[in-house]
Amino acid sequence: MIRFENVGLRYGMGPEVLRDVTFRIPEGSFQFLSGPSGAGKTTLLRLLFMSMKPTRGLITVFGKDRSSLDRRELPLIRRKIGVVFQDFRLLDHMTTYENVALPLRVRGREESSYRADVVDLLNWVGLGERMHARPPILSGGEKQRAAIARALIEQPKILLADEPTGNVDPPLARRLLRLFLELNRLGTAVVIATHDVALMDQVEARRMVLSQGRLDIYD
Repeated sequence: MIRFENVGLRYGMGPEVLRDVTFRIPEGSFQFLSGPSGAGKTTLLRLLFMSMKPTRGLITVFGKDRSSLDRRELPLIRRKIGVVFQDFRLLDHMTTYENVALPLRVRGREESSYRADVVDLLNWVGLGERMHARPPILSGGEKQRAAIARALIEQPKILLADEPTGNVDPPLARRLLRLFLELNRLGTAVVIATHDVALMDQVEARRMVLSQGRLDIYD
């Protein structure tokens, strides 16, 4: 679904922060993206989500050349990509239900057409009893699961998760990992950026390791 060929990226006139990055994300695959702090994991996720353009190289997303896409096409393609950010990006004045449903509301859908789907998804991530709560009273783990549910509500082809277990305890991290694995079994490709070696050791999955701007892949 996504292909990088010799991709490089630099900020301004500085040195390249990513150099000759080449990899593919097949449909229905599961992979970890790891590396030390400052290695460029978040930058690579931004390139995957197309919120940044590379300085050089080829990025192909769902068969389309990233460099040839115009602004009108980007939102349509991004709907196929779910993203879980480190800071959750939940809106404090909205309930958990409203936060998860927001992408569908923005698209102009009537609530009657999606309410059952949102409720089912909240139950699936274990927030069925918290759907009317607002983010300020949610725990860190509950906010994380709400962010995951919002990323999944449009049934993306691929999910990008940036340090999804970084702010939770080990039992909850394992629970979140099980959610990602179940999602993957349902057909969604998953990319998890993490520095948690113990988490990665729980799953036999491809590891993409960034170090000094270069990417090594271990199947």
